[in-house]
Amino acid sequence: MLLAIDVGNTDTVIGLFRLEDEPHHTTSSDGYALAEADEPTRGLTHHWRLSTVPTRTPDEHAVLLTQLLDLEGLDISTTVTGIVVSSSSPSVTTMIRRMAERWFADIPVVVLGPGVRSGMSILYDNPKEVGPDRIADAVAAYDLYGGPTIIVDMGTATTFEAISERGEYLGGAIAPGVAISLEALYGHAAALRSVELVEPRNVIGRSTAESIQSGVLYGFAAQIDGLCARITAQLGESTVVATGGLAQLIAPFSTAIDHVEPWLTLHGLRIVFERNVQGDR
Repeated sequence: MLLAIDVGNTDTVIGLFRLEDEPHHTTSSDGYALAEADEPTRGLTHHWRLSTVPTRTPDEHAVLLTQLLDLEGLDISTTVTGIVVSSSSPSVTTMIRRMAERWFADIPVVVLGPGVRSGMSILYDNPKEVGPDRIADAVAAYDLYGGPTIIVDMGTATTFEAISERGEYLGGAIAPGVAISLEALYGHAAALRSVELVEPRNVIGRSTAESIQSGVLYGFAAQIDGLCARITAQLGESTVVATGGLAQLIAPFSTAIDHVEPWLTLHGLRIVFERNVQGDR
């Protein structure tokens, strides 16, 4: 099975995929499970979301992965037949490479970056500036929905990616994410406190908590709708796909988002692995 690892600035998302030539496993981990009808086509059988810890050593990464699979009754030495990684943290990328060299030297490992085949033309002025997670998102969204497509990834930053009808990565936009915006707000406004992000009773908040809830949920949704409208004006009628840790929180308040795909990046990593490893077999 394929172990896909997406290292973000805040969270690390890990998925275990059944490859095309492997038997279908039906066991899944608790929460956020894909619909049963989707599993046979996408192959995702297990998934975990962890905090990104830049100081983890290669051995600590190996122990953590072993324990995660062990909780599901799986032996990592016999279960994992390939690894694919995207990482926004250079230090974590180095540690995972060293982990793979020591503990998984006998299986193929693909780290998405320059020189790795994505199957997608990158029309950025400098393609090396495009983060690997953004490429994985683009590959997955085009595979699932074709083009033109707009991907909204709500993580540490809120990123927007534009994919042409022909499957070209055109570029996008980057805005501060929900979490870091709130951290800045609380850090610089002594009278404001952290609140639970649930839908307020009114758009016009009648308490400080409701006012923050309204500003975050409706404000960030409006940002998404506004930027998607501007991108669509240039790109043409597009499918809008949302992903990232906060997608399911904000998406219900957006009018632009057509689909929410919590595991979009992992799906893209699976495709990249197949194009670089299975295509060579």
